[in-house]
Amino acid sequence: MKKREHSWEKDGYTLRSPRAQDAEDYCAQCLAMDPAVDRLTGSRPDFTREEVLAHFRRCLEAEDRADFLIIGPDGRILGESVVNEIDWDARCANFRIALFRSDSCGKGIGSWAVRMTRDFAFEELGLHRLELDVFSFNPRAVRAYEKAGFRREGIRREAVPDGAAYADDILMAILEDEWRELKRAEQTEGRTACS
Repeated sequence: MKKREHSWEKDGYTLRSPRAQDAEDYCAQCLAMDPAVDRLTGSRPDFTREEVLAHFRRCLEAEDRADFLIIGPDGRILGESVVNEIDWDARCANFRIALFRSDSCGKGIGSWAVRMTRDFAFEELGLHRLELDVFSFNPRAVRAYEKAGFRREGIRREAVPDGAAYADDILMAILEDEWRELKRAEQTEGRTACS
């Protein structure tokens, strides 16, 4: 896959391809990630600066992934939305998203980034299947994924340690035909609203 710059804007927020000059800001935001976000995304809280920078640099060139940064109106990196683990033969990939700070949640930014990245996966990458997993203690994310057309496919019961207890890992996916149907419905709704 030849990487090209992509960018979308909504209400002062930008979702765009990362650039080499974003490395330091990305690193700073990752290392300052809220512990609540670490828990919701399953991120390790103990990455070193060198590990984060090396990961960022690998992502810029990797051909089995498409990374996007979520940028706030103030220019600060708020999070990332990623299509990774692309299997070009099977035309399927994994999806993940993270808003690095809890104060960015609940504003619709994540839901918008999910939809834009989903559309990119099918329109630009030509995928047949986009899948993800989400922890059962993250119902806000489950709702955002369902609104974006992802369907529950299964549950890995009590697969995620959560303090003294265990939580489920919910497996979700959207297929190319389901995405096309959803886009047709969205376009029909848009035309009806403009009539």
